[in-house]
Amino acid sequence: MTAETTTKTGEDKLRLRRVLVVEDDPVLGIATEETLRDCGVSEVEVCATTDGALEALSRDPPDAVILDVHLADRDDGWAIAELIETLGANRPVIVFSTGTPDAIPPHIAELGSVLEKPYTSNRLIAALREPCRKGLLARLKTALR
Repeated sequence: MTAETTTKTGEDKLRLRRVLVVEDDPVLGIATEETLRDCGVSEVEVCATTDGALEALSRDPPDAVILDVHLADRDDGWAIAELIETLGANRPVIVFSTGTPDAIPPHIAELGSVLEKPYTSNRLIAALREPCRKGLLARLKTALR
């Protein structure tokens, strides 16, 4: 994430209580946490592994997940997004973070915004403000009704 100097007003604050950041680059994890806190997020948890992310999701579901899809322990971080999709209508907003956006399967990329690294903090905040996208399962359920 590239640095930007912006002053956050009340309008600029995110309406998210808790955000889970799944990122194995410690510098990017810290920068993301700082950006989120500057935008009013009170709880930010940074996990560097798939297991850590799964444990955090089961302990206290977040309002949003920023997900590096190529973690050091697994190269298919989008599996976490598939799990998140099963949470239904109240699932968190998903923002994918990757250096290779084309490597994300299209049906997975539809679950959230995709940010190509490096990205700016303004792009991250804009992605977090987007409405939660319906995944394949939700669209199928709607179509079958």
